[in-house]
Amino acid sequence: MKKWIVFLLTAMLVLSSLSIAFANHDNGNGKSKDRGKGKKEPFAIGVEVLLEDQKHLIEGKNVGLITNPTGVDQELNSIVDLLHNDPEVELTALYGPEHGVRGDAQAGQYVNYYIDEVTGLPVYSLYGSTRKPRQEMLEGVDVLLFDIQDVGTRFYTYIYTMALAMEAAKEKGIPFIVLDRPNPLGGVKVEGPVLDPEFASFVGQYAIPLRHGMTVGELAELFNEEFDIDADLTVVEMTGWERNMFYDETGMEFVAPSPNMPTLDTALAYPGTALIEGTNVSEGRGTTKPFEFIGAPFINSTELAKELNALELQGVTFRAASFTPAFSKHSGKLSHGIQVHITDRDAYLPVETGLHIVKTIYDLYPGQVTLTPFFNNLIGNSWISQGIKDGMSVEEMKQQWKAELKEFEEVRKNYLLY
Repeated sequence: MKKWIVFLLTAMLVLSSLSIAFANHDNGNGKSKDRGKGKKEPFAIGVEVLLEDQKHLIEGKNVGLITNPTGVDQELNSIVDLLHNDPEVELTALYGPEHGVRGDAQAGQYVNYYIDEVTGLPVYSLYGSTRKPRQEMLEGVDVLLFDIQDVGTRFYTYIYTMALAMEAAKEKGIPFIVLDRPNPLGGVKVEGPVLDPEFASFVGQYAIPLRHGMTVGELAELFNEEFDIDADLTVVEMTGWERNMFYDETGMEFVAPSPNMPTLDTALAYPGTALIEGTNVSEGRGTTKPFEFIGAPFINSTELAKELNALELQGVTFRAASFTPAFSKHSGKLSHGIQVHITDRDAYLPVETGLHIVKTIYDLYPGQVTLTPFFNNLIGNSWISQGIKDGMSVEEMKQQWKAELKEFEEVRKNYLLY
């Protein structure tokens, strides 16, 4: 009798184990849970995917390359060197955006045509007398390649260098290839007002919000379709990138996209604190913490930090700070203000924070703070600057741009690649 009980108990345990194993193998849609996890692709950026799996796009062709120091693989090898040293690729010409191919030009500094010392290739400036490649610059080029790290903000100019180059490629009748890279801010949150076309400029060419939550490849697809560029466009997608990833979660080293974008912390603050560029207050250029230091000689640091901290904004704390910019606004003058400390980047809302900073400084120091016309170009409209002058709250501003932001989010869904 006891033997039968032991046998039955053993059989029940075996059946239970088999049931659990089957449940783990098939989660209801015929896919193994373990196998699904194991199938996750390793992280790779566009340039790596191009050279590993899609080299046919450029093999045997004269390649024009738009890039800057961020155009590197995960081992920090420059795409210029990778293509120049590849016997199957004919790298013909280089094109540099604002700050140049080697990143040695300050913001707004024009860079002339020159010969690259390392490769001997001609380098054409896309931030000099022309921002769109002229047809003679593309002479002999069979395909135009774009590989530059963006920072996820509407007024960062590289995405318009890309769009203008797409137009030039369309006019020349040559393909345009974007090698995709991560959005450092992640690809989930979308924030701020959508650009009013009346305020289109090189710091905002298309009707997208301040924080767009898209990669350069996704933006290229959106620009091409929604704004009628109609280029022969190919986006070489990344593998292993997920929309909720911040840049440091990819495992990549952060290479400064421009002289005043030295760290990921800078990029996180930038969508909001760069609005200070449209005032007579320093945004921290000429310091070791651009876009994190905010101040001017007429500001009381303790007062400003206290007022901003009293707002209890999500994911951010303000520390009273003083600094002396080495160049740009208030150069050589002791300035007082704040340092922005992001304490929870998932909760942090940079655009809302930036507007609170501008409004608080404007309210605290009446008659001393100027909102320049450039502020309207940065924010993408004129009603917000007028609202600040009229005492409108940031919450009222958010409500006013809510509908247009929702419309953009619906359009955006059509171009998300990940």
